[in-house]
Amino acid sequence: MLFNHVSRLSLSVAMLALSSPALAQTAPTTAAATGTRYGTFGIDLTAADKSVKPGDDFWTYANGNWNKRTEIAADRTSAGGSVVLADQAEQQVRAILDDAARDPAAVGPGAKQFGDLYASFMDEAAIERAGTTPLKPYFAKIDAAGDKQKLQTLFSTVGYASPVEIGQLPDPADPTRYAVAAGQGSLGMGGRDYYLEQGAKYDTFRTAYRAYVEKILTLSGIADASAKADRIVALETAMAKVQWSPVQSRDLKAMLKPMDAAGRKALAPGFDWPLLLTTAGYGNFPIVYMTNSTALTELAKLFAATPASTWQDWMKFRLASASAPVLPKAFDQATFDFYGKTMADQPQQRARWKRGIAVVNGTMGEAVGEVYVKRHYPPQSEAKMGELIANLRAAYKERIGANTWMDAPTKTQALAKLAAFDPRIGHPTKYIDYSALTIVRGDPLGNSMRSGEFDHQLDLSRLGKPVDRSLWGMTPQTVNAYYDPLNNQITFPAAILQPPYFDPNADAAVNYGAIGAIIGHEMGHGFDDQGSQFSASGKFENWWTPEARAAFTKHTAALSKQYDAYEPIPGVHVKGALTLGENIGDLGGVETAYAAYRKYQSVHGKAPVIGGLTGDQRFFLAYAQAWQAKLREGAARARLLTDPHSPPFYRVNGIVRNVDAWYTAFNVKPGDALYVTPAQRVHIW
Repeated sequence: MLFNHVSRLSLSVAMLALSSPALAQTAPTTAAATGTRYGTFGIDLTAADKSVKPGDDFWTYANGNWNKRTEIAADRTSAGGSVVLADQAEQQVRAILDDAARDPAAVGPGAKQFGDLYASFMDEAAIERAGTTPLKPYFAKIDAAGDKQKLQTLFSTVGYASPVEIGQLPDPADPTRYAVAAGQGSLGMGGRDYYLEQGAKYDTFRTAYRAYVEKILTLSGIADASAKADRIVALETAMAKVQWSPVQSRDLKAMLKPMDAAGRKALAPGFDWPLLLTTAGYGNFPIVYMTNSTALTELAKLFAATPASTWQDWMKFRLASASAPVLPKAFDQATFDFYGKTMADQPQQRARWKRGIAVVNGTMGEAVGEVYVKRHYPPQSEAKMGELIANLRAAYKERIGANTWMDAPTKTQALAKLAAFDPRIGHPTKYIDYSALTIVRGDPLGNSMRSGEFDHQLDLSRLGKPVDRSLWGMTPQTVNAYYDPLNNQITFPAAILQPPYFDPNADAAVNYGAIGAIIGHEMGHGFDDQGSQFSASGKFENWWTPEARAAFTKHTAALSKQYDAYEPIPGVHVKGALTLGENIGDLGGVETAYAAYRKYQSVHGKAPVIGGLTGDQRFFLAYAQAWQAKLREGAARARLLTDPHSPPFYRVNGIVRNVDAWYTAFNVKPGDALYVTPAQRVHIW
């Protein structure tokens, strides 16, 4: 969603990342007569390693044999349940595209467009024949931007890299209307730490990146590529030094700085803010949120101090690099060799058709999603999910009411926010109309650029109107879920409502431990260290007493400290401050899902022993198997540097060690590796 620099900023969505979009896993066990996909009641018992004590390593106890027998596919950077579902969704979307090629009218609205979009990406012979010609009109615009004013016009034009991003979002001060925000731009290598961290591994990344920059410039026919590569890398390194870290960018009070024209000019006088905003379509907004404020100050200085020619070279490189999949194979291979092999440790590039589906999903995802829902989303899933969400909401209500560290005035506000949660299940109530998007068969780069402009114009068309709460930030065929604090919404796309996360035929303990914990996680984002700063209406405002906030901070600091100690890669720790929001979501999600499961039993009777496992044991095993995943080191390192989600292993072991019921279920005792004394266990919600 943020590939084009003129885009909605990511403040508004706190997402549950199940796994990076990549990788394959071993096939699930054969479905039993009950109709469950995994085992006889929804858990794959063959995945467990019973030689490991649950109290020493619960993730391995639940998933150890799966881990031993599962190889990450050569074209993936991870394996796990979400990858199995992502692969399945790919095949289902491929069938939709095949049908669109045969009879687009029979498939539905947009089928001719997304069929042409896919065909354009897949026609490698035509791409080779075109060579670098598709780049020329865009390079010509960059060549014409020979002074700082013209450069800034391109900075605010969709499709061109910029040191500053400008976009729109619901106004944190009044989320019924839209506001504009500006912040630091992206870097070619990814997170700033790749430019700044010390050590041989990072030296290798930087050396490879410099070679990659030179390679792309050379392939693009740009003269003096070596010297220009040096200047581009030096420029990005200077940008990285002044940019905010991911942890800093989680500080909402520091991020949400509304400024008028005089304030913007005083903050970063090196940028022509009227020009930037007007070009982007936001010239009529007197107030703009200046996120990453000190970074904008320094980036403006860097912009002024750097020759226009260096910015032009940088923009050409970034454009050619981003466009590599629709340029001749030499571009595509160079890009994969660096980002895939070197950075992510991915041995093999994904098949062209799989990457083509990603292009279609990213460009016309809701048009495809509408067909996907009709073909693959059973209506009964919505009713069952609605029941689970209602039960989780009721459990949260009880837990907030019984909370011992929160005072009565704050509880009243928390309960009001909980009651206002807006759950969305499966798919949007209305889909995006792509009829104004021009897709030209045989012009894949042009299609990409026009798609970015279409999305931006769609955003601009919403200005001056009430915020459209029906919009979705994910497509139905996405295996994920998210919470949006500015709209106080939790969203569960159709593709995640499948085993191992949700199975209507599974034992109740399994559904509460898997999708129940995920529902609880998303609800928990409304009360994490960031979401708790938004009220029931989505407004960014304080609804806490000082005493309640201090108690909350004390509990969350303890959780952050626990995660700081985890070291998935030698020398690279989990960042407790970066992952705090997701860890709060995980912990609150498990504890609330367990409470909801207990309520379920109070109505339906005590859970029987099945397969030698109690209901509580099945609940926690389902939770652990929902985070059944393994990653290549490069992908894991990237997440540790930039991703607010902890690695899957610690989303299990780091959480259950704080849950009292887990100790009872598996007879965990002092001396076990995961044992934490009751006084040191963290309980928040």
